Amino acid sequence: MKKNWSVDDIPLQKGRIAVVTGANSGLGYHTALALALKGAKVIMACRSLEKGEMARQKILTMDPEVELEVWHLDLASLHSVRTFAEKFHAYSNRLDLLINNAGLMAIPEKRTEEGFEMQFGVNYLSHFALTAQLWQPLSRTPGSRIIQVSSLAHKFGRIRFEDIHWKRKYSKWGAYGMSKLASLLFMYELAGRIDRSESEVIAAAAHPGYANTELQAKGAKMKGKWLGAALFNLANGLAAQSAAMGALPTLYAATAEDVTQGAYYGPRGFMRLWGGPALDMPGRKQISDEVAEELWRVSESLIGADFKV
Repeated sequence: MKKNWSVDDIPLQKGRIAVVTGANSGLGYHTALALALKGAKVIMACRSLEKGEMARQKILTMDPEVELEVWHLDLASLHSVRTFAEKFHAYSNRLDLLINNAGLMAIPEKRTEEGFEMQFGVNYLSHFALTAQLWQPLSRTPGSRIIQVSSLAHKFGRIRFEDIHWKRKYSKWGAYGMSKLASLLFMYELAGRIDRSESEVIAAAAHPGYANTELQAKGAKMKGKWLGAALFNLANGLAAQSAAMGALPTLYAATAEDVTQGAYYGPRGFMRLWGGPALDMPGRKQISDEVAEELWRVSESLIGADFKV
């Protein structure tokens, strides 16, 4: 792995189709931007079509020849996930990259359309459902990859099978950590199932370290705590790396030639908080084959569909 890997090292992506969730801002925006500038046709999957179109127009000012489309996807609704997947199946029979990026962080207690705890539903479960429903075009596309964006917060997560929807004593940080651990366990279980199948799809994961995005202040804003939001923004400005740098581990996992099945990438710097991409290791206590397998079964039950690899 090149020590100072950057977007300039991304191979040309001409002819490839990529879906990036949450592509209108933060890590998702910079992921979509880099892939589009390298020639990929990028579908920007966004809850707000207005914000998605603003992001698309911004990218077009850098290169008016890039191929970008904005599609509606509300990860707080499994119906929206199904609608998105149905639209994609009518659009193309191939998919080269699925970047499961969109997420929420430490928000007040809220529920998805189906009644799931919002962070678990948006950060993890709807991405599980989206991957399942796009598996066919992914599996028939040579060189395709699925990249799951997790977080260092997985290290304080625990899968609460006894109360997976946090109906008792909600903790915004506990729910966030669980959702990011679930995302990482999903990637490892998916990678293992792919290895045991005849598929050649690569499943990998990435985390941004400490990156300056809207996530940190959003929870405070949702509660009307504008001072708290301002403090988060101040801390980001002083200590966080840019969102563009935070997107590099995802872009590496999505495009680098030496990425292997089940690999996990993050920043290479101090405590994995800053710097260019490098191979990382998840928290040992949090990763369990038994928990990952049980989570898969529970997830299939919650989305009401089997995910056969």
